[in-house]
Amino acid sequence: MPGRERNLEIKAVDPDPHATLEAALSFGAEDQGVVHQVDTYFHAVTGRLKLREAPPHPAELIAYARADLAGPKVSHYRIVPVADHVALIDALTDSLGVRCVVEKARRLLRWRNVRIHLDRVTGLGHFVELEAVAASPGGLEVERDRVEQLRIALGIGDEQLVAQGYADLLT
Repeated sequence: MPGRERNLEIKAVDPDPHATLEAALSFGAEDQGVVHQVDTYFHAVTGRLKLREAPPHPAELIAYARADLAGPKVSHYRIVPVADHVALIDALTDSLGVRCVVEKARRLLRWRNVRIHLDRVTGLGHFVELEAVAASPGGLEVERDRVEQLRIALGIGDEQLVAQGYADLLT
């Protein structure tokens, strides 16, 4: 399906965000700074649908599907830039209803094709996400290997892994 992308990702509780940041930088990750995000989740017939606000960047509508697994999971997603996010939120709220709103401060780092998110989520605490963007339409062997390398480098143990998304944890 054109415009649809995929990644391999994990989410984990982060008991020591400072140590995780230092480990990521020592491993060669590039710090991209901190962004404040507000994700408004709407009820969806299939998958998940959210509108992300992260000023000064334009708002985005993100539709995605992902299994709730503690370990590495594939996410299929589509991102659509939004010109008038306030009107779109109103229209989607009227027709679908708001499921929940997730607010977070996200420190973004990059290592090769992997986005490392160090998140402080309002009402939940600190988490680390690893998202390896699929480089080709084939298998995800390279992405699995890179996520595993980062997991080891950042000291993310199985007991820290989280199966659900932030919206699920808040509702």
